[in-house]
Amino acid sequence: MSRIGKLPISLPAKVTLDVDSANVVTVKGPKGELKQAVHPEMEVGIEDGQVTVKRPTDQKRHRAMHGLYRSLLNNMVTGVSDGYEKRLELVGVGYRAEAKGQLLELQLGYSHPIYFVIPGEVKVTTESAKGKNPLIVLQSIDKQLIGQVAAKIRAFRKPEPYKGKGVRFEGEVLRRKAGKTAAK
Repeated sequence: MSRIGKLPISLPAKVTLDVDSANVVTVKGPKGELKQAVHPEMEVGIEDGQVTVKRPTDQKRHRAMHGLYRSLLNNMVTGVSDGYEKRLELVGVGYRAEAKGQLLELQLGYSHPIYFVIPGEVKVTTESAKGKNPLIVLQSIDKQLIGQVAAKIRAFRKPEPYKGKGVRFEGEVLRRKAGKTAAK
């Protein structure tokens, strides 16, 4: 039995989960609504505020889908009740970020600014305080989408191993290299 797939998902107050005839799961909560199509062979059941995902057989593909769909549904329930937040830190001299609505303007040491359009489901804010690195704060109810947006922003200037300059997740630990030593 799958260790993740067999765990029940408890629904918090004010969160509803519905499964329609086409096996599309809709989760509604105080922060919004999310939909996810579930494979027709997987069975989603709701009993006493607990959601369970069952698989028909022990085939390898059924075992794989069992844990996958349980995790996706759990992420949806967490998203509509609490939401998700990603914080990106800009490390480097002259690195700046400015949010203008859904447009993020980045100065990352290139000869030109980078303009990145953030999807409508993601809320973006920037923080910059004197003596601290600028921060980009992303908030959304969709864990997959916020992770993808954060990864795209990070890909504009990945942290390099010698000085540590670049865009990194807050609290991310980098493996630093020593660099060259002067020859005698």
